[in-house]
Amino acid sequence: MLQVRNVSKNFGGVQAVDNVSFDVGTDEIHGLIGPNGAGKTTMINLISGLLVLSSGEIEVDGVAIHTLPAEKRARLGVARTFQNLRLFKNLTVRQNIDIGKIHSRGVQKDGDDLVNDAIDRFGLRDTMAQTPDSLPYGQMRRLEIVRALALRPKVLMLDEPAAGMNPEETDDLFHNLMWLRERHPCAIVLIEHDLKFIMTACDRLTVMNMGGLLASGTPAEITANQEVIDAYLGH
Repeated sequence: MLQVRNVSKNFGGVQAVDNVSFDVGTDEIHGLIGPNGAGKTTMINLISGLLVLSSGEIEVDGVAIHTLPAEKRARLGVARTFQNLRLFKNLTVRQNIDIGKIHSRGVQKDGDDLVNDAIDRFGLRDTMAQTPDSLPYGQMRRLEIVRALALRPKVLMLDEPAAGMNPEETDDLFHNLMWLRERHPCAIVLIEHDLKFIMTACDRLTVMNMGGLLASGTPAEITANQEVIDAYLGH
């Protein structure tokens, strides 16, 4: 569903992403991990169109998207959340979600609405008339995910969705991702520093370090990789 081919990004003399390639299949949860400054969020910014890549190619469902503006990528099914929350604080929860629907690829069907199911699943039903800044932090995180789901995404990128959550909220997030896999199969790219969470949730992992590709494989392969242990996981 998602193909990243030889993608690089330069900021002047700084090589933020250096010739990185990876694939994510439909119905796959794919972890993107590595030390701080490895280039993980930059990669998501390149896929979503927030940044323009310096070289390489990106395809979603066989369609080249790397030359398209962000809003066209969204309409093709590329959705994301942000490491630092990007909610519209002057709008209600309902209006935040509706903004995602505006860019949806298809007609929302009453009675078979992914968004309505997600609102209940993520515990937001009683908050529809509130503004995001009145919500607990964990609920604001969940709202960003539901807003992204309003796009009916083919590719959903979650940038540290468990950041700031307590263990109970992180466990709920894990179960919600498993529910999403069944309810709306899509390619999920997950950046997260909670290693227990990411090793349990992900089918495969791509490890970045200093902008480059360090390793890729299953969680078991990654945890046994000496280069990854030395650069990121530790002993």
